[in-house]
Order: sequence, then C-alpha cells, then structure tokens
Amino acid sequence: MKSNQIKGFSVNPHLKNNRLTVVTLSSSTINGFCKKVAKQSVQSIEYKPFLRFHVANCLNQETNNTLGDFLLNTIKDRQTGAVLLQCESLDSETLNNIDFIDFNILLSTAISHLIGVPNLDSMSGKFYARFSVKNEDNSDSYLRQAHRRMELHTDGTYVKEHTDWVIMQKMLEIDVEGGESLLLHVDDWQELDKFYSDDQAKAEIQWGSPPSKNVGYKTYHPVFIKEEKQGEPRMSFIDQFAEPLNTDQGLYLYEMGESLEAETNTFGVELCEGSMLIINNYCWLHGRDKFIARKNLHRELLRQRGAFSENARFEQKSV
Repeated sequence: MKSNQIKGFSVNPHLKNNRLTVVTLSSSTINGFCKKVAKQSVQSIEYKPFLRFHVANCLNQETNNTLGDFLLNTIKDRQTGAVLLQCESLDSETLNNIDFIDFNILLSTAISHLIGVPNLDSMSGKFYARFSVKNEDNSDSYLRQAHRRMELHTDGTYVKEHTDWVIMQKMLEIDVEGGESLLLHVDDWQELDKFYSDDQAKAEIQWGSPPSKNVGYKTYHPVFIKEEKQGEPRMSFIDQFAEPLNTDQGLYLYEMGESLEAETNTFGVELCEGSMLIINNYCWLHGRDKFIARKNLHRELLRQRGAFSENARFEQKSV
C-alpha cells in the first residue's frame, strides 16, 4: 500500500534499520478511536471475544480502513516484517479522558485483531499478559530479571499454537535507564548459512517451559521450521526453553546462541510509553538489553502473541 493511499497515520523507516517501519497514529485518529470505544471496558473485552474485533474495527474506521491492511501487509512481508507503532499525542483530551492503562490495552487489542487472533496466554489466563520489571526479582525466567541481557529469541517455541506475530507494548516506566528492545532480522544474521546448512538445523528439538508459564506439556520441532514460499529460513528458537536430548543437539544450540549474541547487526530500539513493537515472530528475533540498577525501577509491559487469521485454529498444526 502506497503512502498516498493511507489516512490517519504516517509511515517512515526507522533510523537504525530500514526493515523496521515506524507508524505514527495521528491525534485525530486516536481521539476518534477513544470516542468510539469509550463505553467498552477492559473487563468487557476480556469476557467477550467478539468485542475485540469491534474495537479493532473502530480503529480501522478512523483510518478509512487502511491501517489494518497496511499492518498486515508489512508484517507478512519478509523484507520488513516489523512495525514500531506510536501515537502523535496521548494527553487526556486526546484520550477522551480514558484511563491511560486502559487505553493501552484497548489499543493493543485493536492492533492484534487487525492482524490476526491472539493465542491464550497460559501465564495470565487471558489473550494478553501484563507484567512488570522491577529492580529485584525472583522469577523462574529471564523475562522479569532487570539486570541481565535477555538473549535473542522467538516466542511460542513451547506451545502448540502458531505464533506468527508478537506485540510488545510499553505501558508505564518509572526511574528507568537502559532496557532497550533488541531486534535482529534472520536474514541479517551473518552466520545464518552456517547454522541453516548444519545437519542439526532440521533435527527435532524438545521444548519445555518453567512452572510460571503454566504449560504442562512438551513440544517438538526443529530450530528452522517450514520455509517461506521462496525457501527462505524461518526460526523458532529460545535458548532457555530448549531441552536437547543429546550432545550434538546441545553443542549446536550452544554455538547458535553464542553466534546470535555476538551478532553486530542486532540493534536497539527505545519505546516511549504507549508505543509498541509488532513483529513477524518467525523472521525476527528479539531480546532486551539490561537495565541500570535503580531502587525504584519499574516498567510495566503488555504482550500479545498469536496467529494470522488463516492459522488461528485451536488444534495443533505443523509450523
């Protein structure tokens, strides 16, 4: 879709990487959206799945029905596959006096339902998960641990559902320095060919998860899953949840993790409150840089992950 065919938002390449598209929703778009959804509570969209599509339609209407197609085309395009979505203004008047946190949930719900259908998040029991990062944490995964770098990975390695896309939204932060989002497109990984051509690239790996994820089964798939139509590699990998069953698998995963963390094409993205990253989960790896230690450090995030509509079924499918 050409820029002269869109309405209610602007489009620009990110300064650090042209693959990342910056979409800025205009103040009038946000204000019109807020007026249309003012009667919808967060509880109502949690309880009634069809209301989530209504909320999505309200946002799309404010852009003359151009935003949904633009986002979907961009996320599905392997050459891009990622959007940084932000808002021109988020003051009280623009938000029609909707609570800021509630607005964030409504906005990300609209975006997710314009590009597909979110999976149930077993950790939260909802179609989205909210979680906080603070100065101290005793969790069983790296997600909330502020003082270490969260390594590059994809989401959904340990669940049966397709995880075609991921939304990561910043809702609140206090006394925060550091913690940039890290991104790497699979095609920009300089040692991709080395690991893609290895005998272990298509080996079935066992994937599990810690108790906090509330997923009581294992999944089995290779790191490099079914290719794109033109044969381009797609990845499903996270170092923490891979459970190799032999030395060859273990060493392959170790060397892959080392290579990814040394990759110089990885770049950092700062998000302001109310903005979000929307990425194609199978051709972008993401992570997070470490935070500077501060007593009152607090960041609240919202995450959704799910499937394109054609893949949004409950039974397990081959990815």
